[in-house]
Amino acid sequence: MSIKRLGLPALGLGLGLRSKHFNHILEQTPEVEWFEAISENFMDSFGRPRNILNQIAERYPVVLHGVSLSIGSTDPLNFEYLKRLKALADEVKPKWVSDHLCWTGVLTINSHDLLPLPLNEESLDHVCERVLKVQEFMQRPLMLENPSTYASFTNSDIPEWEFLSEMTKRTDCGLLLDVNNVYVSSFNNDFDPVTYIRGLPHDRIVQMHLAGHQHCGNYIIDTHDRKVTSEVWKLFNLAYRLVGKNSILLEWDGNIPEFDVYHAELLKAKKYMHENMPDLVETEHEGMVDSVSNPINFIPTEIA
Repeated sequence: MSIKRLGLPALGLGLGLRSKHFNHILEQTPEVEWFEAISENFMDSFGRPRNILNQIAERYPVVLHGVSLSIGSTDPLNFEYLKRLKALADEVKPKWVSDHLCWTGVLTINSHDLLPLPLNEESLDHVCERVLKVQEFMQRPLMLENPSTYASFTNSDIPEWEFLSEMTKRTDCGLLLDVNNVYVSSFNNDFDPVTYIRGLPHDRIVQMHLAGHQHCGNYIIDTHDRKVTSEVWKLFNLAYRLVGKNSILLEWDGNIPEFDVYHAELLKAKKYMHENMPDLVETEHEGMVDSVSNPINFIPTEIA
């Protein structure tokens, strides 16, 4: 593996670890190449969930994926959180630890949502400084994921793919490319997803995410509650051809199906890893327009 991939392995095809499937995994030992665990689901649990995670980590490669690092917040870094995360990582020994390019709260309040950043030089300096501190404390490289976004800031003047590229140069961190998030954000914020994928530093992409989304007519919500759409599969095909052998993971967090259905959806990736498909991604969505699964009054196109 190239040093520019941080010396980390290409794990193959993996699944997000969900409690619904705990018994199936332990009893059947399915042919999955690796699992990704949500850090917060296990870092404060010392009962059955933690015990099961340790059992799974003995049988499969495991990655920890967080949702509360809040790397973009103006609050000081939460070192109590980082201590608990480091303790979990030291115990489970994941291949890597990841989180999102976002902020989740301010004034010590956690919104439990992945909120977008203004993308400019000031926020880039701020994020890079914090990434360096997190990596120093954790004693391991951090992977940051591009979030799904529903609004853009008027003071953003750096395209997200350029922001991510510069961030990796300054901090030596890695990228978790969520292909579904690129598609969702491109629709909601009116940019070209192909330009985004082509503009990333491909040698810094350690992992990719795939998931389903909910199309609501004039906006898309990243719900992780259904199969991957053909548009996202096509975009994945382009990304995989540019990045090469990688660690691919399917997420499914709502209306979670039985394990065999979940696994079968992941295995579709094999088709799109090898076919030479057109680069262009169709912008028309498939099927019926859904109502959003959680209440939203409006989706602004810009935030001043």
